[in-house]
Amino acid sequence: MGVNDFLQSSQEQSRPWVETPLRESYALSQAAGCRIFLKLETLQPSGSFKSRGIGHYLVKRVEELPANIDNPHIFCSSGGNAGLAAVHASRTLGVACTVVVPSTVKQLMVTKIKAAGAYEVLQHGDAWADADKYMREELMPQAGEAAIYAPPFDHPDIWAGNSSIMYEIAKQMPDSPADAIICSVGGGGLLNGIAMALDDLYLSDSTTVVGVETAGADSLAAAVRAGQLVTLPRITSQATSLGCARVTQLTLDTAQRHNFKGVVLPDAEAAMGCWRLADDERIMVELACGVNVALCYDGRLEKALGRKVRPDEKVVIVLCGGSNVTVNMLSEWRKEYAYLEKPVVRKDDTEVQDVPEVTETPRRAPVQRQWNEEVLQLEAKL
Repeated sequence: MGVNDFLQSSQEQSRPWVETPLRESYALSQAAGCRIFLKLETLQPSGSFKSRGIGHYLVKRVEELPANIDNPHIFCSSGGNAGLAAVHASRTLGVACTVVVPSTVKQLMVTKIKAAGAYEVLQHGDAWADADKYMREELMPQAGEAAIYAPPFDHPDIWAGNSSIMYEIAKQMPDSPADAIICSVGGGGLLNGIAMALDDLYLSDSTTVVGVETAGADSLAAAVRAGQLVTLPRITSQATSLGCARVTQLTLDTAQRHNFKGVVLPDAEAAMGCWRLADDERIMVELACGVNVALCYDGRLEKALGRKVRPDEKVVIVLCGGSNVTVNMLSEWRKEYAYLEKPVVRKDDTEVQDVPEVTETPRRAPVQRQWNEEVLQLEAKL
């Protein structure tokens, strides 16, 4: 290893996130009828893509700390995965981290956050908003100026960190850009980052983004139908990692662009995506991630895109990860939703959201260079 390689490796080790592989899946390609690539965010230090956005955000906040603050303390409210990412990032940065999650979060996730090295893990309220309010009004004032607030998704620095996924995909994708990117939508942080990077890479006109939600946590679909941001009265989906009652404004703006397709699937099909991924690729993911994989089976991808797929078409599924899954959970889902083992497609299986067409795609000013050259230079900024 040369000196430059060693220095680059050392810098990457000091970041709270890592570059993850992009792997073509023969089994999923056969099921979907096109070339399916998996972006393996399951390999992040925290087990999910949250390491990117939360990690990037916390690096920025620690860099901005006044010199007289010698005992900073991170506070993160979360449905689980953001808190886990914050704890892993805090260890890299040498800062203590307290996580507050709703009472609906399973003990499995609470145990994992504690085991990752959290200073303290508390449960409060029935939803993320309750946990967040309690943390900001009751806990953070006790830490004074040493408190660093870590939102789970709604901040430009989080979106910028998440955008590194798309830069990596562009660099790793063979021959030409991806025709479509599939990602989960909770609060919208991942979707926002992908859209930002596509603009920077001048790919928004050629790459379709498919945002997938579970029924009962479909705050983006509700906002698209209403034409404005709305707040869901409650989260009823088992995919608690997607349980955000209200998306960001940028997320809604992105969903109203011509290159976006929105899909809502029931928890049953998200579970099917989980066990089939385990069968086909030996990878375990939670419901919030399995809902993306479900599109590969029984014609769901073509229904989502509203057209036939080509055998040479390249589709990337962001395996966003998540830690709320066990072998026993996969087994129970398979028993509960056994009827989905039959390769039958029903019209009501997949709800494809109608997105208003726009005459001009809003974008930030693109960098006028060849796309593969842009990847290397724009990725270096992160």
